[in-house]
Formats: sequence, structure tokens, C-alpha cells
Amino acid sequence: MITRTASARYEGLGKDGKGHVSTQSGVLKDNQYGFNTRFEDGAGTNPEELVAAAHASCFTMALSFALAGAGYNEGTLDTTAAVKLDKEGEGFKVSRSDLKLTATIPGIEEDEFQRIAADAKANCPISKLLTAEISLEATLN
Repeated sequence: MITRTASARYEGLGKDGKGHVSTQSGVLKDNQYGFNTRFEDGAGTNPEELVAAAHASCFTMALSFALAGAGYNEGTLDTTAAVKLDKEGEGFKVSRSDLKLTATIPGIEEDEFQRIAADAKANCPISKLLTAEISLEATLN
């Protein structure tokens, strides 16, 4: 079993508080987040952006391995994930993650591409983690 970690620290409370997030690998180290980075256009990151990055990268890697397993050995996969944060009662809810994929895979047929992409969406570990609705828009060039 593999365990990866991240940590967050929030100093102050509410809108006036300032957060910092770090990852085990050090790729993120004391990166700023807070109210202004989540609900405004402040410098720094936010949880939804980090989930979007995790979902896009996880799905793209799962699809890459699935395509290789199906016998394809070259191509390019470009994915974005748009994670939506909605107001729910007094709080908020991440309601969905919309994956948008553009791929170039020489020799693949559209129906096989869509089947493999849908399977990767359903089975990447981050998709399994999320309880929000997850959509996929896949485009084959």
C-alpha cells in the first residue's frame, strides 16, 4: 500500500485567516490559500484547484495505461478538470468534476477510444474517491 500525505496550516480564523498547504514530495511547500484564493482572485491555491489537478492527472495517467494495455504505444492526452463549488445551505459542496479530454491516438477507432476513456474515468482512484458527479467530455483528434 502506498500512502501520500499533505498538510495544511491556517493562522487566524474566517476571512482574515491565512492558510498554507504543503505536500510530502515538496512540490507544494507552504503555498498560500485562504478566503481570497478560494472565493476571489487572490494569489495562491485552493482546495478545489488541488482536487481538479489531482483528478485531471489521475484520469490522464489511468487512460494512458489503459491505452498502452490495449496495444497503443504513442499519442498525446490533454485533460482539464473543472471542479465546481456550490453553496449548500449555510456551507458549500463540491458538486461535480467535469473532465475535458483532447487526445491524439494514431490508429484508434472512435468507439474503442470512448469505451477506454469511460472506463478510465470510472476507475481512476480519484474518480473512485469523489462522491460528486463526474462527467467526461472526450475529443479524439
